[in-house]
Amino acid sequence: MANKNTLSEYDDVLRPEDIQQILRIGRNTVYKYLADGEIKSIRIGNQYRIPKQYLIDFLYPQGTVQVVGGM
Repeated sequence: MANKNTLSEYDDVLRPEDIQQILRIGRNTVYKYLADGEIKSIRIGNQYRIPKQYLIDFLYPQGTVQVVGGM
């Protein structure tokens, strides 16, 4: 996977592998967050998909960031 520098360089809907790279955490931790609902997600069959906004909500639970531009 190529290194991406900003969240805007990712697709609008993320895969668990993207979350792992963005947060620099392990695969098991990503799937724990998804399974526990800590990071909201959409299940399509047996695959998780995470809209970018759900990741932003996880990172800033009180809405303390205002996203401007390319997201």
